[in-house]
Amino acid sequence: MKNIFAKESNQMRDVEETDNEKVINRLTIKDLPEDERPRERLIKYGPQSLRTSELLAIIIRIGTRNETAVQLSEKLLQKYDGDLKRLASQTVNQLSKDIKGLGESKSTQITAAFELGKRLSAFTGDERSQINSPKDAVQILMPQLRYLSNEVFYALSLDSKNYVTKQRRIFEGSLNMSIVHPREVFKFAIEESAASLIVAHNHPSGDPTPSNEDIKITKQLVDAGKILDIPVLDHIIIGDGRYISLKEQGSMLNNR
Repeated sequence: MKNIFAKESNQMRDVEETDNEKVINRLTIKDLPEDERPRERLIKYGPQSLRTSELLAIIIRIGTRNETAVQLSEKLLQKYDGDLKRLASQTVNQLSKDIKGLGESKSTQITAAFELGKRLSAFTGDERSQINSPKDAVQILMPQLRYLSNEVFYALSLDSKNYVTKQRRIFEGSLNMSIVHPREVFKFAIEESAASLIVAHNHPSGDPTPSNEDIKITKQLVDAGKILDIPVLDHIIIGDGRYISLKEQGSMLNNR
């Protein structure tokens, strides 16, 4: 009996040691000194005092068995050379595949945080934005389009006082006249009882210089708008922090 109890005691000790090893192997931010923990530092000193990796660590919350959330965030930033614009343009699936241990849940949290930032940039303080110049439309469109890795075609429907009543992604992919068909653009306009339209698309290269195809598409849309009495007021091309208004450029006036 004594030998049996001794054996059971040794087995229990082995389990405890194994469990302790598991706890030690799983690194957490709580293992850091309190003055080095991102959440505590944010509360005490404000978010501006934190490094980018620390802000990301707060978003993803927990790390992996061998890495803290901060270390995982540093690896993520290193993958994209510290370029937040590149990071913000990644899909949940891309993030999950690129970084071991990130997973779908953490990738979703990161994507949601970036999307909130984009929406904040586009927020004007008014539920409906009034368009008085191309810059007003750009303020809405730039946060949504500048970081995308593929071309996307947007339309804004306006009422008779140039307030935006709705915006919609119409097409996605390499844009040409066979894809950007007036039927789909003006179907949206009619559904929203639009008095006029502003259309826009992005250039993933970051250079908003219009191509010949962009000019042809614009002419096609302007001509269709005249027939339907829903004028296309502008076609805006979004680059990386830059834009070109075809109206300002004079290209809209040539489409007669």
